[in-house]
Order: sequence, then structure tokens, then C-alpha cells
Amino acid sequence: MFRLVSTYRSRHISESLPLFQARRTLFSTSVNALQRTSDEDGDKRIDFDRLFKSCNRLHLAKLLHALVVVAGKARSIFFSAKLVNVYAYLGDVSFSRRTFDQIPNKDVYTWNSMVSAYVRTGHFREAVDCFYQFFLTSGLRPDFYTFAPVLKACKNPLDGMRIHCLVLKLGFEWDVFVTASLVHMYTRFRALGNARKLFDDMPVRDMGSWNAMISGYCQNSNAAEALDVLNEMRSEGVLMDPVTIVSILPICAQLDDILNGMSIHVYSIKRGLEYDLFVSNALINMYAKFGELAIAQKVFDNMVVRDVVSWNSITSAYEQNDDPTRALALFYDMQLSGISPDYLTLVSLSSIVAQLGDSWNGKSVHGFVMRRGWILKDVISGNSVVDMYSKLGDMSSAGAVFEALPVKDVVSWNTLITGYTQNGLASEAIEVFDMMQKEIAPNQATWVSILPAYSNIGALQQGMRVHGLLVKSSLYLDIFVGTCLIDMYGKCGKLDDAMSLFYEVPKMTSVPWNAIISCHGIHGHAEKAIKLFREMREERVKPDHVTFVSLLSACSHSGLVEEGQWCFNVMREEYGIEPILKHYGCMVDMFGRAGHLEKAYNFIKDMPVKPDASVWGALLGACRIHGNIDLGAFASERLFQVDSENVGYYVLMSNIYANIGKWEGVDKVRTLARDMGLRKTPGWSSIEANNKVDVFYTGNQSHPKCEEIYKELRNLNAKMKSLGYVPDYSFVLQDVEEDEKEHILMSHSERLAIAFGIISTPPKTPIRIFKNLRVCGDCHNATKYISKITEREIIVRDSNRFHHFKDGVCSCSDYW
Repeated sequence: MFRLVSTYRSRHISESLPLFQARRTLFSTSVNALQRTSDEDGDKRIDFDRLFKSCNRLHLAKLLHALVVVAGKARSIFFSAKLVNVYAYLGDVSFSRRTFDQIPNKDVYTWNSMVSAYVRTGHFREAVDCFYQFFLTSGLRPDFYTFAPVLKACKNPLDGMRIHCLVLKLGFEWDVFVTASLVHMYTRFRALGNARKLFDDMPVRDMGSWNAMISGYCQNSNAAEALDVLNEMRSEGVLMDPVTIVSILPICAQLDDILNGMSIHVYSIKRGLEYDLFVSNALINMYAKFGELAIAQKVFDNMVVRDVVSWNSITSAYEQNDDPTRALALFYDMQLSGISPDYLTLVSLSSIVAQLGDSWNGKSVHGFVMRRGWILKDVISGNSVVDMYSKLGDMSSAGAVFEALPVKDVVSWNTLITGYTQNGLASEAIEVFDMMQKEIAPNQATWVSILPAYSNIGALQQGMRVHGLLVKSSLYLDIFVGTCLIDMYGKCGKLDDAMSLFYEVPKMTSVPWNAIISCHGIHGHAEKAIKLFREMREERVKPDHVTFVSLLSACSHSGLVEEGQWCFNVMREEYGIEPILKHYGCMVDMFGRAGHLEKAYNFIKDMPVKPDASVWGALLGACRIHGNIDLGAFASERLFQVDSENVGYYVLMSNIYANIGKWEGVDKVRTLARDMGLRKTPGWSSIEANNKVDVFYTGNQSHPKCEEIYKELRNLNAKMKSLGYVPDYSFVLQDVEEDEKEHILMSHSERLAIAFGIISTPPKTPIRIFKNLRVCGDCHNATKYISKITEREIIVRDSNRFHHFKDGVCSCSDYW
């Protein structure tokens, strides 16, 4: 019992001890500050100036306030104003206001202090209201110190313009300090014309004025104008300071002007500014944008002082330039240096983990963010975790984190939509987009996220509705939105509409060119794709890796071997683009499809990099087309070594055995896949009819119009046989009787979708089908007959390309 009491008392005293120590500290300071100086009256004075400087805690400020009252100084404007400022610096504006309200005769300095206190603590509306109260009720005239904080507090242009009028009325328009604040205010509201007129009319410009105009242009992405002001500043002999350099360096990166950026770096060295913390951080960010990691690292290594921004900048530099391993090592170095990460560190770290495909550390990052409470406090942290899980392919976790976010901004919704789209869950992406429209207005990034989802499932009508919305807002002319629309029309089979849009959007970069070349490639128009590439070169638009992937893929689908080899040589010799595995995979696919299997194999052997699954997969696919079981078995062995968990490769090898009737080989491959817990991706086909997307799986019996669909298929089957159709049972991969094989072929998902389209749409109108896997040879042959019987154009997009069936002929010329 006594021990319990003793423990309680000691705990109570230990909890109270910090307060006693704080009071003792202030008391000691007060005693030491009592400067007992004898004057003629023998007065004893306290050094309040020293006491105010020692106030670094709120409770100490309150004790000092009490001392001021006891000393009879509470009615002094000087001391009261200092108390207003101290409370504001310590983050308690309510005590600032109480102290301010008790001042009987307020002067201009006191009003300025109160306005500044509101601004310093982020109470901008109260700051503007306090200024109006000052101007309208105090009978005092504001001075030039009044306007800078209140202009900073303006949250709408109307308040800013009202205060500008007061500046003109009171005659402060020629004050450099006030005008610079007005320039800042107008640039913040994107009223750059007003800001520039004020700037040009200034009789004298100080460094702050130049920086205000330059940073205003920079923040509004007016790169050329910012550089014009900088050149004008230099011509007048005004030297750049750290603020100027930090403002202008991002513009050099935006303009892809590394020479200008490096000249500013040289200027910084000459002026001794390279060791300035902010300048060094800006240099690291600029060099990272140019991919110059060695220079960025050198700047970082030479820094005398580094803060969390420095570490974030160098870590982000490696993360954004596809070196996640080095970025992760720098994060560990940061921890060893004693710098605590902030939420921006975690934004980079989540991206690093996603690039590394490290699900385990992904959960650690999530846990760290949760422990810090950042998901509840900062939406950026939550968005980065959603993005991380999306890139790791864990959409269930991404959705759970999204649902848990207390506040969801437009980036939150965009991130989830993009995650679903990139993980092949287009229907879920569209569902989230429909929910989003009820909560928040979409922006440019939303359209870029959702249009690929419509492309993936061929939802042409829904995509066209989005196009209509974008026309109203003129966003369809944005290069990224316009490119997504081109891609959507191309992948939904409307190549003419894609071309029309292509000629409307800006074409200064490779982005729209890549989209239209790719669209022609998947439609089998390789000659047109190459012609577009030649036009691109004539327009002096520089191609990139993606351009040549699209070109080589187009040549592969059309059997243009010589043209493909020309493209491959142009890429390396004229543009200095080193091939990556995607390019090598396209070349192997091109040789293989054309029947040059030995050439394809020799090409693989001569590759300077180790072949990955895409390269061996291309060779295996070619072996399936041409029935080369020996080379197919060799390719499959290499495939299973580099990617043993991709069920598609087991299916390919199984199909090769099935095509030649080697059922023991089929059983062996299927057993191997089953033992590894792999399941074949089910084939499905979708069709958009009556503003609704219907999805069919092979053998589907659950559709409301199931009986009508199978009745139509039986009628079509009879008519096809009368025209000479003979079922190709080599595409039935089960060892069953022939009548069962015929039923299996008739129940393939693409045929179910075609039959549904015939009974659900007006006669002779086109039918568009979208299939997630490659169209089987028998269905390809049957669709040619169906297009002739029904006098319809049937457009089928499979996992590789488009097939346009019309009058019994396919656009691929049976080469796919």
C-alpha cells in the first residue's frame, strides 16, 4: 500500500517537474535580467528586451505577459505590440488578438503587427478583415509596411484589386516595396498582364521587384517571358541573387535548355553562391530533369549543409531516372545522417518500392506513413500509397487505402482510375470514374486516365461522349488528351476518326505521332505507318524508343521484313537510340511470323543483352504458327527459366503439342502449370450494343439472350457449311469426340459476341468485337463466312491486332 502511494506521488511530481523547471528558468532569467542600475531617482529597471528574446515557448510568453502586467507596462503600445508578435511567432494568434484588443490607443505599428500575426499563422481571411477594420474604423493612415502582408493574405483577386485601389488612393504606387507586393499578388492570380504593367511603370526596381516578376512568370509556366525579364535584368547590370537562380533553374529544365542552366551554374560558382542551400537544391533538381545524375551527385557531394530537401532531391533524381536501387541506398544514407524523412520523402520511397516490385517493403512504407499519421493529415501521402499499390498490381490494397482517405482530391481519384486501367481492370476504372463525377470535377489528368479504359474494352459510344465533353471545354486540343482520343478511336476501330483528330492536335513532339503510327500498325497498315514516320522526319520531330516499337510491331504484323530491318538500322545509326528488349522482341516476332525461324534464333544469339521473356515468347509464338515443335520446346525451356509464372507460355507450348495431336505433351505441360498453381487466363469477348458493354466467355450459358444466341449460331453454322466451311478441329485443345469439338468451336467467346451483335443491332450495320486473347484460326475462318452471309462488316480486335472482315475477306490477308 505504501509503495503504491509512494509511486503515485513520485509520478505526480515527475509529471509536474518540467513546468516547475520552466518557471524556474524564467524566474532565473528575470532575476539575472534585473539590472539594478542606480540613476538619479534610484530606479530599478528590468531588461525586458532580453526577456522577450528568451521567450521560445508559449507558457514562457504567458509568464512574461504576467510580468509585464505586474511591472505596469501592459498599457504601453510598445510592449503590447511585442507581445502580439511573440504570441504569433509561437503560433497562438488568439492570445495575439486578446492582447491587441486590450491596447487602448493603437498606432499604425500595432495594427500592422496584428495583420502580420494573422498572416504568419495562416489566418488569411482574418488578416484581410483586420486590415479593413484598421482602414475604416481606426482613423489612422496605413503606411507602406501595411500592404505587403495583407496583399499576401488576399485569397481572391477582388480583395487584391480593392487593396490596389487603396494603394493608388493613398499614393503608395511609387513605393518599390508596395509595388513588388502587388506584382506578387497579381502573378499569384495569373493576372500577368496587370503584374507586367506595374513592373514596367516602376521608376526604380530593387532586387525584390525583379525576382517578383521572374518568379511570377516561372510559377505560371511562362518560360520565355521569364527569360526575357532575366535578360533585361542583366542588361541593366543587376546581379542575380539566390532567389533569382532558384526561380530560373526550373525554367531551363522546362525548356530543355541545359546550356543556359549550366551557364547559371557557372555564374553561381563565380559569385560564390554554389554553397547556398537553396541554390544547390535547385541545381540538383535541374540536373535530374536532364538525366545528368553524375553532375547532380557532384553538387550534392559538395554541399556543406544539407537539409531534408537536399536528400529528397537527390533521392528523387535517381528514382525519376530509373535507378531505384541507388535511390533506395540514398534513403538509407539519409537515415544514417540523422535527417528525418518528411511526407515528400515517402512519395519518392513509395515510387522506388513500386519500381523494384518489392511488395514486402511496400507494406513497410504503408506502415510508416500510418504511424506518422500522414494519411490523415496530408492527402499527398495517401495518394502516393495508392499509386504504390497500383504499380505493384495490388489493387485490393490500393482500393482499401483510397477508401480510408479522409479527404479525396482529384489526384486521389485519378490515381485509382489509372491503377485499375494499367492493371487491365477497365470496367472497374470506368465504375470509379462514374462515382468520381458525383463527387468532384474531372481535370485534364482524369481524361488521360479514363480514355485508355474505354479503349481497352472497346467502349466506343462512351468514349465518344467523353469526346463531346472535351470539345465543349476545348481540352481535346491538349496534346495529351488529344493523343488519348486518337488512341481510343484507333483501338475502337475508327481509324478515319483517329486520323482526323491527329491533324487537329499539336504535333511538335513524338507523342501524337507514336499514337497514330501504333494505330495503323495494329490495323495491319504497315505501309501507312512507315509513310507517317517519313512525314514525322520531314517535320523534324525527333522519334523516341516508343516510335520504333510501334514501327517494328507494324512491320511484324504485315510481314514487311526488309522495311522492319530498315527501321531498326535507322533507329541505331541515325538517331543513336540503343535498342531495348522490346525492340529485340519485335524483330524476333517479325522474322518468326515471316517463317524465318532460323534467322530469328540467330538474331537472339547475337543480341548484346540477355533475352527476356518477351524475346523467347516471340520465338515460341512463331514456332506455334509454323508448327516447329523442336525449336518451340527449346524456346519454352528458356522461357520457363526467365519467367516461370506466366501461364500464357505454358498455354502456347500446350497448343503446339495439341495442334499435332501429341496429347501426352499437352498433359505434361498442363500438369507442370497446374503443379505451380497457375491457371489459364479465361478468354472473353466484349461488344458494345445499345449503350451497354456485354462480355461473353467461352461456353457462356448465363446471358439473358442465351437461347437466341445459340439458335443464331446454329443457323449460321448451317449456312457456312453450305458455302464450303469445314471446322478445323486442330484448334480444339481437348481430346474429345468430333461432334463435341464442333460444339466447343461454336461456343468460342468471339462467336457468341458476333451472334449477339447480329440479333441486337440493325441489319447491315458494322459489328465491333474485342477479345482479350488471340483469335483462333477456326473462328477467323468462320467470321469471314459470317461477314459474307450477313452482308456486314465485322471488326475484331484481339490481343495482337485488328481484323476487318468484309465480303468474306479479312484485312490481315490471313497473316497474323
